[in-house]
Amino acid sequence: MLDTQDDGYMTADGRKIGGVAMEMKNITLRFGGVVAIKDISFDIRWGEIRAIIGPNGAGKSSMLNVISGFYHPQEGDVFYKGFKRPRMRPYQVAQQGIARTFQNIALFEGMSVLDNIMTGRLNHMNAGFLKQALWWGPAAREEEENRAKVEKVIDFLEIQHIRKTPVARLPYGLKKRVELARALAAEPEILLLDEPMAGMNVEEKEDMCRFVLDVNDEFGTTIVLIEHDMGVVMDLSDRVVVMDYGKKIGDGTPDEVRNNQEVINAYLGVAHD
Repeated sequence: MLDTQDDGYMTADGRKIGGVAMEMKNITLRFGGVVAIKDISFDIRWGEIRAIIGPNGAGKSSMLNVISGFYHPQEGDVFYKGFKRPRMRPYQVAQQGIARTFQNIALFEGMSVLDNIMTGRLNHMNAGFLKQALWWGPAAREEEENRAKVEKVIDFLEIQHIRKTPVARLPYGLKKRVELARALAAEPEILLLDEPMAGMNVEEKEDMCRFVLDVNDEFGTTIVLIEHDMGVVMDLSDRVVVMDYGKKIGDGTPDEVRNNQEVINAYLGVAHD
């Protein structure tokens, strides 16, 4: 068991960040002879926006896959809510209150926006297949309750006008918003965002930034964010962990990271000894 009794910290804008929600301790991940992550440790605290940044190939997405249970490290442990997490499948991690979006959009293109977001409620659906097929009794009430939750997410992300539109017809930026909506429909305690603004224009990025901040502020959701736009990272994040070649080279507030010479070298492409 991990000691999580510390009271957290205050942000520059006066927000209270809680104690440790999750801790990665000495994580090492290998693919054959390739070391994707090498002996990395950091924590994630309740209520914060925690960014993971680094140049291409640094191991950021691999780390997010470890957090979500998709990858299992050969060395090190993941602690969640104070307890060492056993080896789990991704759906079991989702049942623990962790949801995610993907670097490459992973939506059901032939389904409507509404139906895609409804899939985010699967962990909240308990009625058996037969009752769902008959749409009878408890199953009908359960679906109505889940539909009401989804409609609130749709209103929150301002996508009412496309709720019945097949996802395949949507522009890229709206697809990204639908994927965020599906993750929010699961009512996660920790939300993992893998490059949520990649490929967006300026206006789309501004909208997504606003929604990320609103999710954190209104729902109290802890957010772990991978993003290449440093302006976005520095504006949104409470703390930043920096990776390069699978190693951690920086960890702290945006200002601390911005002034870290090793981080500066990594982003400027300074040769490694």
